[in-house]
Amino acid sequence: MARLVVERDADGWTVVVRLAWWEALLARRRRVRVPRAWVAATGVEPDWWRAMRGTPVVGRCRPGRFCVGEREHVLGRDFVAVRAGVPVVVLDLRPPAPFVRIAVSVPDAEEAARSLRSGGDAEEGDDGAEEASG
Repeated sequence: MARLVVERDADGWTVVVRLAWWEALLARRRRVRVPRAWVAATGVEPDWWRAMRGTPVVGRCRPGRFCVGEREHVLGRDFVAVRAGVPVVVLDLRPPAPFVRIAVSVPDAEEAARSLRSGGDAEEGDDGAEEASG
């Protein structure tokens, strides 16, 4: 299952979606990284299929089970890594982000969304990474 992580790097805080090996094969990428400043809104969608819009371009969808990859629609492209029965963290992004939305299924979506909204202002003695979900 994909993981959603907030990391600190030289440019500030970065939101990283790390894919499991099988998801990476389907999506043709291992991770998605965007600066936290590009996140315009964060929310939680309990129904995984409602977080998806458009048609698949890259990746794979199995109806009723999962969807991983890029989806294209009128507003641009979304990146999704969602699974049936698992709530979804939805990140709406601002330009110049490569995607309009990122949607990732994580077990504790409410906690992950809360940690992303909080600003990522971790203590100075931090190790540089904050886990947003398990």
